[in-house]
Amino acid sequence: MNRHLCSQLLAAAMAVPLLTVAAAQVQGQASAQSNASGSPAVAAAGQGPADASGGRGGGRGGRGRGGPIPTGPTPRTADGHPDLTASWRDDGNAKPHGNLGKDLPGFKLPFTAAGEAAHKYNLEHTIDPESLCLPGGLPREDIGDMGFQLVQSGPDAVFLYQYGTFRDVPIDGRKHTEDPDPTFFGEEVGSWDGDTLVIDSIAFKDQKTWSDENGDPHSDQLHTIERWTRSDAGHLHLDLVVEDPKFYTQPIHYQRNWVASVGQHMREQACSENNFDVAGGHLGYGPGPIRADGTRGYDNPAPLPPPPSKNNPPKTTLQ
Repeated sequence: MNRHLCSQLLAAAMAVPLLTVAAAQVQGQASAQSNASGSPAVAAAGQGPADASGGRGGGRGGRGRGGPIPTGPTPRTADGHPDLTASWRDDGNAKPHGNLGKDLPGFKLPFTAAGEAAHKYNLEHTIDPESLCLPGGLPREDIGDMGFQLVQSGPDAVFLYQYGTFRDVPIDGRKHTEDPDPTFFGEEVGSWDGDTLVIDSIAFKDQKTWSDENGDPHSDQLHTIERWTRSDAGHLHLDLVVEDPKFYTQPIHYQRNWVASVGQHMREQACSENNFDVAGGHLGYGPGPIRADGTRGYDNPAPLPPPPSKNNPPKTTLQ
């Protein structure tokens, strides 16, 4: 067999699984677009609107509908503290999703000159770190619309995210160490202020990490204070303060609510497995367009093609 024919056969063999994956992605995207409009039957079943859910829309897993929100008093542990254990999903009201400036006029962040330069650099020279399978870190994981599972056990509170990312926060009131190593989530220490869990975090990485979905930066001087309050069985409130004097002229306050998602668990997910984005070299810099409403994406995206069906079979073209 000559070399030219071998090359053609090899290219054809490699193209088949790629085209199969592409067809499945198109079908899944079309299905997701259809679901985004909501369903009267689902609403009647008490599952709520399509945006009152967990999962990162357009990203890791997308947003899926959750079941009825639990009712009743706040559960408590044996030592009397609120038990925050549950799977938590976005309540649909933290808009614009993924934007650190959500609660600021015009979503405008108070950049210092260095912060403005860092933001410009992210837009023009950095690939979204999560697209490269790196942890979202803080404050990004608090700001996106992906849900999470929280397991509170003894002296620890463990947050479980998709892609296998997690953070284990000691909540026994300890202090920060003298010289902690920088990490994506920082060195986190937790303590109780009445019925509110307070998590204080310092020592963050300042490269290959974004503060939110929109490419907003943070420096190695980042300091976050999270206040988590479970007001009843079905609701969890976050009050977040972001301090970064190198990049921002004043602290940034951010608030949102989560709702409990009964029966949901974080599934295993391997970001880098068969992920052509990571090594393909085709990912662009920055977050892409930011809509007028402060969210990431196009204002008027082109419609998706119809999914394959009996009357519209998938077409395969080999070149």
